[in-house]
Amino acid sequence: MNRFKLIVLGRDGVINQDSDSCIKSPEEWVAIPGSLEAIARLTRENYSVVIITNQPGISLGLLSINTLNRIHQKMFYELSRFGGEISAIFFCPYSETENFSCRKPEPGLFFKLAERLNVDLREVYAVGDSLSDLQAATRASAKPILVKTGRGERTAEKIRLCEHANLADTPVYPDLGCFVTELLHQTH
Repeated sequence: MNRFKLIVLGRDGVINQDSDSCIKSPEEWVAIPGSLEAIARLTRENYSVVIITNQPGISLGLLSINTLNRIHQKMFYELSRFGGEISAIFFCPYSETENFSCRKPEPGLFFKLAERLNVDLREVYAVGDSLSDLQAATRASAKPILVKTGRGERTAEKIRLCEHANLADTPVYPDLGCFVTELLHQTH
């Protein structure tokens, strides 16, 4: 029997280079080397890849929904050149000053994903580069994975300094490609 295989990815810092002021245009969206190829490898192995991302620039007036859609169209286009696919994107448009359950580190978007796809998150890897990514995954009972791209180095250091002891056992990889290589090696 074929088992549904799902991977959740953060966007900024995992798939594309991050920015302290948020990615505000398609031109600012630049893939991290190897990330699109990694997603394509997951696609070839019949994984559904879903992105869960905070996009506070929308509520802050830094970009519109239309611009966010254009950014994602660029990502889809570049990913298609490698044969990769994204099954869905869940995003929270609110800033950290607004209290919404969709904004990571809250698990609201994970729960929405689980409900929509009728999936048990305990078997789902969630790859991120920030504390909020890992915290949201943990709160949703998903399996958090830290990559050192984007904010990942700083996040790993905070965990190492015991600032977040509950995340101390989180597996850490140099980048998305290294995680995907290990995952696919384990499943073959």
